[in-house]
Amino acid sequence: MIMCGRFVFVDIGAIFSKFRITITEDIIKEITPRYNIAPSQYIPVIYQNKEQEYKMEMMKWGLVPFWAKNQKTASRMINARAETITTKPSFKHILKTKRCLVPASGFYEWKKIDNKKVPYYIELKNNNSFSFAGLYDIWKDSVGNELKTFTIITTDANNTIKPIHDRMPAILHKEVEGQWLNVKIQNPESIIQLLKPFPADNMKTYVVSNEVNNPRNDNAQLTREVN
Repeated sequence: MIMCGRFVFVDIGAIFSKFRITITEDIIKEITPRYNIAPSQYIPVIYQNKEQEYKMEMMKWGLVPFWAKNQKTASRMINARAETITTKPSFKHILKTKRCLVPASGFYEWKKIDNKKVPYYIELKNNNSFSFAGLYDIWKDSVGNELKTFTIITTDANNTIKPIHDRMPAILHKEVEGQWLNVKIQNPESIIQLLKPFPADNMKTYVVSNEVNNPRNDNAQLTREVN
């Protein structure tokens, strides 16, 4: 299973406390606690525009590059490896000016045990919300309608997650979130050095119900530990 294919976001207030974001009432209505976010769904994403203003918009999970002929690439681009984003055509250009934060409270990963895939929930030990490092792009169809999509960057797994999977989403330390969004910072080396495995000692994992396997299930029970 692809690394970081499901995640949770429930701390709505965290979005507004981090940055001074201008949003509309329509967007506020769309922001609700989510316990089983899956690819192709729309979720709130934070970015900085050319005027260096922080913005938040609902974007579709699964990147569609601006040059793509259609939207079919989205299912293949829910993640981007940190090691290759400076060279792959889909990512290297947007890395400079289209970086984003994907707010999260935790995420799921599956471990193969005796030919079965066992779901684990992964979160910070202090239960705080955090942000995945992401990239976004704007694709237009034949009549000019815009589609904003994003991908979540992954790194090597830390020692807490390695027993489950060899990759993990790139979680940014709060003190560097502003640097990640800053469109004035365009040097690839300066950008890449922000993408490191989050400290293992600050994270915890536990087994959860198989109900999370179905993306149509979306409730708080999914994040509860099971024996």
